[in-house]
Amino acid sequence: MTIIIAVDGPAASGKGTLAKKLAKHFGFHHLDSGALYRLVGLGVAEAHGDPKKEADAVEAARHIDHRRADDPAIRTAAVGMLASIVSAHPAVRQALLDYQRTFAKLPPGTVIDGRDIGTVVCPDATVKLFVDASAEVRAHRRWLELSAANPGDPPDEARLLAEIQERDARDRTRAVAPLKPADDAQLLDTSNLDIDAAFAAALALVSPAVENVLASSAKG
Repeated sequence: MTIIIAVDGPAASGKGTLAKKLAKHFGFHHLDSGALYRLVGLGVAEAHGDPKKEADAVEAARHIDHRRADDPAIRTAAVGMLASIVSAHPAVRQALLDYQRTFAKLPPGTVIDGRDIGTVVCPDATVKLFVDASAEVRAHRRWLELSAANPGDPPDEARLLAEIQERDARDRTRAVAPLKPADDAQLLDTSNLDIDAAFAAALALVSPAVENVLASSAKG
């Protein structure tokens, strides 16, 4: 049985960092599903399309290059906004759903982070974690990240906060797969936690379920 750890949460909550650390800890595969949507957003931009047009977004989804998942170009705030827009299209989500579910079956286990992993992509995940933090904290984290990447031209933190609040509203209210915790998700607020403390808390929440499956597999 493949173990699946679903990690959901809004932008800059720390879910991606925690997912990577959990995958490394358990020796599992990791997938940043948000990167897939960022690749779609980037694809629309590079094709000079309109992210609000479903046809343009679906065309980009059909031609994304997964090898570009580590491309710094997809980590900009602008592409993040494009990702949020294209992810609201049902046909885009469907186009990427099969890829994510196929990845989730990789043995011995996977950790997938995103916004609808526990609710839509892998509703039967072994354990689900929903990571959150206040909008102000998340905006400051993003400011620190972008400032470090471009110290000569730091972004406006107030603008970042407004963008995060706008994205939160769009992600939480979209008709298809809105951002929300699964009913059986473990909740983790990282507002007042550094990465080490957040990881320790995340590990404490998911380990019992993972260890239970591993123990059952060993007996079987």
